[in-house]
Amino acid sequence: MGADTDFVGRMGPELEVLLPQLDERSRRLVLGAVARAAGDGGITAVAKAAGASWQTVANGAAELASGDAAGPGRVRRPGGGRKKLEEHDRGLIPALRELLEASTRGDPMSLITWTTLSVRDIAAALTAAGHPCAKNAVLRMLHGQGFSTQGNSRTVEGKRHPDRDAQFRYINDAAKEFLAAGDPVISIDTKKKEQVGLYAQKGTEWRAKGDPRRVRDHDFPDPGGGKAIPYGVYDLGDNSGFVNVGTDHDTAQFAVESVRRWWDARGRDRYPHAARLLVTCDAGGSNGYRARAWKAELARLAARTGLEITVCHFAPGTSKWNKIEHRLFCHITRTWRGRPLTSYEIVVNTIAATATATGLTVTAVLDAGRYPCGAEITDAQMKQLEDRVIARHGFHGDWNL
Repeated sequence: MGADTDFVGRMGPELEVLLPQLDERSRRLVLGAVARAAGDGGITAVAKAAGASWQTVANGAAELASGDAAGPGRVRRPGGGRKKLEEHDRGLIPALRELLEASTRGDPMSLITWTTLSVRDIAAALTAAGHPCAKNAVLRMLHGQGFSTQGNSRTVEGKRHPDRDAQFRYINDAAKEFLAAGDPVISIDTKKKEQVGLYAQKGTEWRAKGDPRRVRDHDFPDPGGGKAIPYGVYDLGDNSGFVNVGTDHDTAQFAVESVRRWWDARGRDRYPHAARLLVTCDAGGSNGYRARAWKAELARLAARTGLEITVCHFAPGTSKWNKIEHRLFCHITRTWRGRPLTSYEIVVNTIAATATATGLTVTAVLDAGRYPCGAEITDAQMKQLEDRVIARHGFHGDWNL
């Protein structure tokens, strides 16, 4: 006797409504129950009516008949489901390890390793070697073998100055002393210069699918375009940032002007009773410890504000320890990821929109002033500064003054 086609026909609309609400196990069992109720040929009839796989319906009916269904909380019986490729092909994992041996990077004693090949390349190479697999299987096996994708880590230092750690402690002690007294401590530096225009920015942003921002297909500077020079001031005591976006040159005059603008816009109100200021900065660049113009400009700023300014430079090669790098600049980079900086207004507004869950706030202003390069401080001028203004510290007076 054939299947009860009338019964299956009546159940068809009900199954169409019910099945989408069920998980894999429940769908399988419901289809199997209807097939058993329909009699001989029920499996084929139900599979056709429900648009399901014949094997799925048959498995459900068999589970009900045997009583050997998946236990509570499980979709399949233990050991059920498709076997993994590496279980069918015992040579797959050894082939994968051999393939990656030449392209693996990292410390062999580390628990984390990574490979420079893409998963598509690996899948193609394994398939060509007689181990057919797709990229998703390769990705799963890589994670299972302890691999991950990683970028470069700038941790290998150059020549290490013997007083590096001592200078770290010196800066730390000075900062603690200033902060305890209620005096401002700022970390300063110039962020990477950015081209203004339709240039690509690293990173991604959420947008409608298939609607990426259109940018230039190259990064060559546009003769008619401009560049943004973000000079940052991070206030350690206030957890706030100030960025002066220049359009000309990154000179000592520009660096000190950025500090002056911070003081006038934020510092003066935040520290109304301050008589001194501690500045921490890198050893090179526009605020380098060898730059005469930097010292001369700071002397002018001290005279203008009435502040006693102390400057502590990080030892050469240790700029990544400068607080501004990981408390301000990294968050600015995150804010404008994937977003072309098409105008100075966008640069300033994007920087000003930077915030963190820990309370960081940022002020940004545009500085269209001219800061010509090549300013020179003569030996006579420098001697006058040394005699009348600059007081070098007993420990590394070249870095601390």
